[in-house]
Amino acid sequence: MSRNGSLNKLVPLVITPILGIPLIQPGDSLGQIIWQGLNDTPIELQDGDIIVIAQKIVSKAENRLARLSSITPSSRANEIATVAEKDPRFVELVLQESREVLRVRAGTLIVEHKLGFICANAGIDHSNILGDSGDPMDWVMLLPENPGTSAQKIRKTLEHFI
Repeated sequence: MSRNGSLNKLVPLVITPILGIPLIQPGDSLGQIIWQGLNDTPIELQDGDIIVIAQKIVSKAENRLARLSSITPSSRANEIATVAEKDPRFVELVLQESREVLRVRAGTLIVEHKLGFICANAGIDHSNILGDSGDPMDWVMLLPENPGTSAQKIRKTLEHFI
């Protein structure tokens, strides 16, 4: 209920997947790919619609891949890695992506990400990541540097097509 006691109009939640989204590559225009997917599905956007995009494809398009073999861990990363039972190079990336380490225990580092939120391992993803060469286990995916700017860029591209 609203403050004056009246019921607000209920709006149904409808979730519709956008079909045909290819594997995203560094440099891809997510706005163009999403627009093509909307046309192929077909979905017609309405005022108030929200498009939800997984962080991982934004990171991929923005080439936020990091190669562990290119990382030299600091002494702090080596110390934390011992407690966390993690690769010191991975821990170094977590430190680089964080403002502060809040908690360390076996398997997890809880940090304040440099974007300001609290998360495990600075949001660094090590699953299903393929770099351009070498051992797939050598690659990790970092969060987008500026999610707000990323979202604005996608929105501007979509608005161009509408």
